[in-house]
Amino acid sequence: MSNLYVQALHVHPVKSVAGTAPDEVVVEPWGLSGDRRWALVDAEGTVITQRQQPRLALAAARPLGGGAVALSAPGMSELVVEVPEPGPLEPVVLFGKKVETVVAAGAAADWFSAYLGVPARLVHLDDPAVRRPVDPAYALPGETVSLADAYPVLLATLASLDALNSLIAQGDLPEEGPLPMNRFRPNIVVAGAGAWAEDGWRRIAIGDAVFRGVRECGRCIVTTTDQATAERGKEPLKTLARHRRIGKSLAFGRQLVPVQVGTVRVGDEVRVLE
Repeated sequence: MSNLYVQALHVHPVKSVAGTAPDEVVVEPWGLSGDRRWALVDAEGTVITQRQQPRLALAAARPLGGGAVALSAPGMSELVVEVPEPGPLEPVVLFGKKVETVVAAGAAADWFSAYLGVPARLVHLDDPAVRRPVDPAYALPGETVSLADAYPVLLATLASLDALNSLIAQGDLPEEGPLPMNRFRPNIVVAGAGAWAEDGWRRIAIGDAVFRGVRECGRCIVTTTDQATAERGKEPLKTLARHRRIGKSLAFGRQLVPVQVGTVRVGDEVRVLE
């Protein structure tokens, strides 16, 4: 096995909801297959995330065949939601920009509204090849993304997490550490790298897939949310602000765009091409 290898893969079918850790996954141009193709929106059509509703961390979405998902959450019966039939497109607002989606069956809205205690509907990104371009400041022509925050794939390394946890232990709130990787909701977790080595990865290959390293991942309040309890603290943002400020970002992880699709697997060698 190479010094650099995939330690874990994570797919989050519903944005801001817990997902699964498959042994292998197909990489599509807009992200890992099935990742963040669903999202919740409020009564005004604005996407809801853990930023507004930290209890979404306690809900989970298990991918089923054909893009369907099985939803579960504390106090709720499991609900299977099928991919909606082609129908009228509904524009929703994600980080201030409109994205056209298809609304899921009403049972999903009832389920999430009951769980969160506020009106919520579930929407599906029907055609990620055309619906949402990557930020043109960093994209190549034609690159698109699912309903992920900004870019198709998020990579993190175990060494950087260890380094961050060491900094937290030396800081003002050592009792808030060490933090688990799920605070950062990455797609690909790499072992064997040096701390922060991923900052310089411009192009990497994993399995059959090749990725372009775009930029650091700027972190938000979601990282302060315990994914097992939905309780919030101040870390890691307090420590990232002190030690990992890159431009305007509090940085942890590397944003990637696939440039060659294929299958990636846990244990695959990670090859840094440039």
